[in-house]
Amino acid sequence: MKWKWPIIIVFLAAIMVSSYMYMSSAASDDKYEFLGRLGFVKISNPDIFEGSPHSKLAAQYAKDRGSNTVLLLHFAGHTSGQSYPNYLEGDVLVLELGFQDGATDYKLNNSEDWLKHSTFTMFMFGVPNDRFRYVSNGHIFYNLEDALDYLDQVAAQYGQDGKIVVLYHGTARGGNPNIMLGDGIPVFFEMVWLRHGRLAAYYYLLFGMLFPYYNSPYASYELFNSEQHQTLYNDNGLNLKTAPYSYYELRNYSG
Repeated sequence: MKWKWPIIIVFLAAIMVSSYMYMSSAASDDKYEFLGRLGFVKISNPDIFEGSPHSKLAAQYAKDRGSNTVLLLHFAGHTSGQSYPNYLEGDVLVLELGFQDGATDYKLNNSEDWLKHSTFTMFMFGVPNDRFRYVSNGHIFYNLEDALDYLDQVAAQYGQDGKIVVLYHGTARGGNPNIMLGDGIPVFFEMVWLRHGRLAAYYYLLFGMLFPYYNSPYASYELFNSEQHQTLYNDNGLNLKTAPYSYYELRNYSG
């Protein structure tokens, strides 16, 4: 019936407005500022390290918001050694947190697997407390609260100023990056849910996915060259010092 669609639209609009009002109030008291997705595809390998385009972009997002610390969230491909290290990008502290999914016995997984098999249940019910494990700077944690407590201590030791800006890496190794939700989004969703609850998680999930489209200076480049970059990455063609292009060209890319 014709009258249903206007009611549905009004209902959805009311949810968005109420979520925004709630978030504006709740987020003002939080130590974190949740932004969303950092990039669409890897533009070098490794993609996050001091001086890389995505690293410098993340640091700039923090500085633009009056912060000297940014937290980057990832799927964790491994937990050996000093995996997902914290480091300085100029005068901005970059914290890294990776996670692995216990439902796959902590094997390497990716955003495509998560999109196919876990999106609905986590979207509806959140992330079970014992499903993920986390790694930062070589330290392994079995719940998100402990991982965040550790990262908060690192930030405090550095002299945290302003809120900790939170981004998930967001890169897709395959598929359409407009559809693939990207590296690290489950723990971004879990973190918002933990801090502010269900409505906030939905709100930041939506606007976090949209964030790079209107903020990243590399968005058009990455999307236009996404298939090429994915192929190069999977063939080890983006490895630094061996890549025929990508990082070296993008380093001087002006938009």
